[in-house]
Amino acid sequence: MPAPDTVAPNTVPAPTPITSVEPVVLPAPERGDDLRVRVSAPVSGTGLPVIVLAHGFGKSMSSYDPLVDFWAAHGFVVIQPTFLDSRTLGLTPDDPRYPNIWRIRVQDVGRVLDELDHLLTAVPGLADRVDRDRTAVAGHSWGGQTVSMLLGARVLGPDGRPGPSHTDSRVKAGVLLATTGIGGDDLTPFAREHFSFMSPDFDELTTPTLVVAGDQDQSALSTRGPDWFTDVHHRSPGAQALLTLFGGEHMLGGIHAYDAEDTTDESPERVALVRRACWAYLRHALGIDDIAWRRVRAELAETTDPIGHIVDK
Repeated sequence: MPAPDTVAPNTVPAPTPITSVEPVVLPAPERGDDLRVRVSAPVSGTGLPVIVLAHGFGKSMSSYDPLVDFWAAHGFVVIQPTFLDSRTLGLTPDDPRYPNIWRIRVQDVGRVLDELDHLLTAVPGLADRVDRDRTAVAGHSWGGQTVSMLLGARVLGPDGRPGPSHTDSRVKAGVLLATTGIGGDDLTPFAREHFSFMSPDFDELTTPTLVVAGDQDQSALSTRGPDWFTDVHHRSPGAQALLTLFGGEHMLGGIHAYDAEDTTDESPERVALVRRACWAYLRHALGIDDIAWRRVRAELAETTDPIGHIVDK
């Protein structure tokens, strides 16, 4: 990757060819299904930072190519576990594991971090090119709720007290994409009954984090409007910045797949902004360089008709 001072204004470095390996299988007998993981990385470069990307409900390690391809082509190793709610596994609500999937998801991300060295060996020579001290997490929708717990969020119990902390010191930064807000009366009766984990406490989320939300993301699980997805920014000390996408709905323009038919707000421009802004923010938060992040913010501020805006704390 070119040195930051060689990057032309308003551009990102030229992409590097990437390679992906899937599935890399981590045995997990107590889970009921082994943990299947995809590893994507640039074919060249050293000191590569890592992103563990958590998919939303029903998706899998094979989802989010518009993000993964860009991040890997621009210097990140991207690791994607497949959680038990993935449609590729076919679990139904009568499966005894179903009520605990949200907990198992958090455990799965922890297992990925525990087994990082093993996962990196799936790509020959990759282990020697990775900077393990620069590890970040990113998640969309339910995936955002999952990784937020490694960033410091906790789940409120029936007594209103925060549950156990799953903060992981190995995680140095995060990106939360369309991540649900607080619970209580802000949830519909259905959500309160069926999704107990959607009662977050963000007070201890201190890890540097970028929040991304669409200003048209109206959830059927909340009694509020799209601002519900900005709660983590307003209520956590670590959420340093909020990127709001104008016209963005829950898929944020289609970040989960190319040409996805289920994208209600399809917009290549939104996707391009999301993947570039997240890449730039993580380079900033991980101490690689600040140039790209400053540039994204300046461009949005100076454009006469922007597709989003960034608010910093």
